[in-house]
Amino acid sequence: MLRKVGFIPVSSLAVITAINNQEYIPVPYPHEPILNQMQDVSMNELAKTIKQLDDKLSKRPIALDPGGYFIIYIDRENSLICAKHFTNIINEKGLAVDPETGEVIAARGKSDRTSQTLFTGRSAKELCVKVIEENEQCPITMLDHAAYLGREFMRAEIALIQGTEYIQD
Repeated sequence: MLRKVGFIPVSSLAVITAINNQEYIPVPYPHEPILNQMQDVSMNELAKTIKQLDDKLSKRPIALDPGGYFIIYIDRENSLICAKHFTNIINEKGLAVDPETGEVIAARGKSDRTSQTLFTGRSAKELCVKVIEENEQCPITMLDHAAYLGREFMRAEIALIQGTEYIQD
């Protein structure tokens, strides 16, 4: 029986594959190792460029959402992405202030505040739906805050799936 030889890029393992009742022996494309190396280099450069851009953008000044802020974390035991919502007031200097005490809320460090609501989801999409679509009193009042939360929920989802650490930006 004659076999058709196809130039299907695969690993160096030769595996016989049946496609449409015809047998093919995948043969590594002659330049596959070189192409993979080039792709790895270009992907590494792209990742480096994107990281540099993200680091730069993370340092830009932002306006705080008068609707409040979220603390995002992963509950690995229950495989959930969690987002605690805290209310705040924005003072005349643009700083977030605790509506109960009038004290400025520190951007870093621990706080003894109690969250208004805890939102949980198994995915970034599910969490976005719960926070924005299913919530009659959506706590997000600014589009840039919604975009930021979407990015952070995705980062948390990836960390949950990969089992890596998640640190909110």
